[in-house]
Amino acid sequence: MIAEKGVWNRLRTRLLFTGPTLFAFITVMIIPFLYGIYLTFTNWDGISTTLSLVGIQNYLAVFRDIEFWKSFALTLKYVFYTVVLINVIAFMLAYVLTKGLKGQSIFRAGFFLPNLVGGIVLGFIWQFIFNNVLVYLGQHSDIQALSTTWLADPDKAFWTLVIVTVWQNAGYMMVIYIAGLTGVPNDIMEAASIDGANSWTRLRKMVLPLMVPSFIVCIFLSLQRGFMVYDVNLALTKGGPFSSTQMVSMHVYEKAFLSRDYGVGQAEAFVLFLMVALITLLQVYFSKKLEVEA
Repeated sequence: MIAEKGVWNRLRTRLLFTGPTLFAFITVMIIPFLYGIYLTFTNWDGISTTLSLVGIQNYLAVFRDIEFWKSFALTLKYVFYTVVLINVIAFMLAYVLTKGLKGQSIFRAGFFLPNLVGGIVLGFIWQFIFNNVLVYLGQHSDIQALSTTWLADPDKAFWTLVIVTVWQNAGYMMVIYIAGLTGVPNDIMEAASIDGANSWTRLRKMVLPLMVPSFIVCIFLSLQRGFMVYDVNLALTKGGPFSSTQMVSMHVYEKAFLSRDYGVGQAEAFVLFLMVALITLLQVYFSKKLEVEA
């Protein structure tokens, strides 16, 4: 009896502290997620008060939607370039800014600052830069590549998204890499230096293997941000010109809310969620194996 009373007291104490957070998580995350899955089996248009079940018709419509798969393929290309560039640039910045450079704290703050700017505001700022500042410089400096705005060129507009995304996120990943680099034991590096290992050898043989946990986190965050990009896409290019920069999140939004085909749009969102979850789980799995081997 006393043991049961002790268990109940511990449970009550835990619920006292975790209950509000658990309630908020269930009501804000779990219930809407489950309700969203239910809507994928309906023909709801997002407005009417009535709906009916249509089975797997919405999922069949997803696989027949050529525009969805085109936008997903474009998003894969975007994710590949942004993940590689963000992490390469962020690691290089972190490596330089952990070498005792004079004023490195100021540089760290400066490179991190773009991450504090909201995606919509960031898109409008860079839209002004691409449409006005760079065009002005190109025309007055006789630089042909900058004489016309990249946002009007279907081939170049994609790279404007890549540039803005890398500029925004590299500083944030840099902070994570700095934390990882400062955790590398100095005695190991000094011992390697005494043994005759040069800077490149120490970086390749010692620093990079010890940085695997930081790489896992940064690549995971880069993947997640890349697949879910919407605000910068909307503010900078609006998916244009001629839908050449319409990422999959924008396509799902337009399918659900502008085309008023909420059932199909929700099904596309769920399919996207499953594919992104699979990709990120595979990335974490193989990265963990690499961490163990390292």
